[in-house]
Amino acid sequence: MSEKPIIYQLLPRLFANFNDNCVPAGTIGQNGSGKLRSISPATLKSIADMGFSHVWFTGVIEHSHCADYTAYGIPRDNPHVIKGQAGSPYAIKDYYDVDPDLAVDPANRMTEFQEAVDRVHDAGLKLIIDFVPNHVARQYHSDARPEDAPEDFGVNDYTTMFFAPTNNFYYIPGHPFAPTVDMGSGADAYNEFPAKASGNDCFTASPGEYDWYDTVKLNYGIDPANGWRHFNPIPSTWRKMLHILLYWAAKGVDGFRCDMVHMVPLEFWQWAIPQVKAAHPGVIFIAEIYDVNLYRPFIEIGGFDYLYDKVGLYDTLRDVVTAGRSASDITRAWQKVDGYQKNMLYFLENHDEQRFASTQFAGDPFKALAPMAVSALLGPGAVMVYAGQELGEPGADAEGYSGHDGRTSIFDYWSVATLRRWLCGGEPSVDGLTKDERRLRDAYSRLLNVAATDKAVREGAFFDVMYVNQDNPAFDPSRQYAFLRHYGNEMLLVVANFSDEEADVEVVLPAHAFNILGIAGGERECKELLTGETCKRLISPDGKFGTKVPAHGAVAWRW
Repeated sequence: MSEKPIIYQLLPRLFANFNDNCVPAGTIGQNGSGKLRSISPATLKSIADMGFSHVWFTGVIEHSHCADYTAYGIPRDNPHVIKGQAGSPYAIKDYYDVDPDLAVDPANRMTEFQEAVDRVHDAGLKLIIDFVPNHVARQYHSDARPEDAPEDFGVNDYTTMFFAPTNNFYYIPGHPFAPTVDMGSGADAYNEFPAKASGNDCFTASPGEYDWYDTVKLNYGIDPANGWRHFNPIPSTWRKMLHILLYWAAKGVDGFRCDMVHMVPLEFWQWAIPQVKAAHPGVIFIAEIYDVNLYRPFIEIGGFDYLYDKVGLYDTLRDVVTAGRSASDITRAWQKVDGYQKNMLYFLENHDEQRFASTQFAGDPFKALAPMAVSALLGPGAVMVYAGQELGEPGADAEGYSGHDGRTSIFDYWSVATLRRWLCGGEPSVDGLTKDERRLRDAYSRLLNVAATDKAVREGAFFDVMYVNQDNPAFDPSRQYAFLRHYGNEMLLVVANFSDEEADVEVVLPAHAFNILGIAGGERECKELLTGETCKRLISPDGKFGTKVPAHGAVAWRW
């Protein structure tokens, strides 16, 4: 059976923090931090039982933070170039190290990571971690760099030049780093001279508060002044990054979620990914990318296995749920990636986006069931759930740096109440969940297990039936979306209902689908996979399949 990754994203610092008395903007001493060792075998088994095949540990690699680990030989970061007390997991401080916040014993943090890798694999899951190639923390320095690694970033740079093909960073010669945010004064001030360009392609000495001023842009051989590409000889940044990928793959990591891949030259990925895969077959690469026009080259040339489809299906589904957009527009979303559905990664939440149940998004976690069914069952590609989504986490906390924004902060030391009630300190149980939380989690589990096991979903052909149901009086294309998936002798009809009311629909099954997919008509035993309901139906070309679909829910009929 072909792989359909079903990914559970979790931020260990938040996920495994069981402190029920956190204070906004609290230090690690006040609020604590989740530990890798607290992600127990029982927790991982519970995740696997829900249908997940992969876990994405977000923020494993050491990043800048305000905590003091100088006793362990780790230099302290200046707080003025850190966002929040915990810092951004994407402001990497040492590519070769595990973040000490995640270790019970920081001196043995790599051992604790290796133990976590083993627990993940023992649970039948695969592990994904972040690879952040575009930028590093302002005070990047590797104290864990292995002996066979290339020299550290920037040590041989010509700092008097804005750009040099051999440099790892971009410089603003003659100018100190002077962002519009406070850099302190006196002995506590952060000083950088000459200034380095910031991670969001901000090539000035004075980034603003909404720029990525806590990071430094890496130089892959492109001169921003004229766009010229200096790739021969291979830039040192390329070689250093390849070594880092191979380092983590050798530790048993099964995949990399690669941050902001379109800000790194396509040629680098074309060069690096095949080398990693040659050394470690089976490792997958997932691209965070926000330009549909770049999907094809990053798959065909860059070698990525899966791409975030944030600007496609995610944005469409969000608008259907919250802005009255027609459900028929889902057809346009998949048509934009036609031929590449197997390479899409679909989601309703991740660490960057607002929680679905937040007041800033849908305000009701059960409204996620229709768009989640589309995300999980539409194609053979990957689908992802962010930890707590399956419990209806509302993202209502004002944790500190992030404030009350509908997100679960990645910048603060914090604990998530819904997750605490389920995890029970590492011995997961639904007993502490509310009735609605249990009901929602069960619905996610049923849906994801269908996605994980049904061959029509994982391997089958796809057929959108919206075109024959636009004028169907027994079907509302503005609020319902329907499609077929087919494998062997099995057919799957999925109908999602985005309405506030239960829908009693009759879906036309076009004769063209019977011809294209090789469907045989006749009386069939039918089973609704999300509830277990069974019935006998006459299936015929241009006939109708009648079914009730719950408000904001979905059905998946197989025959």
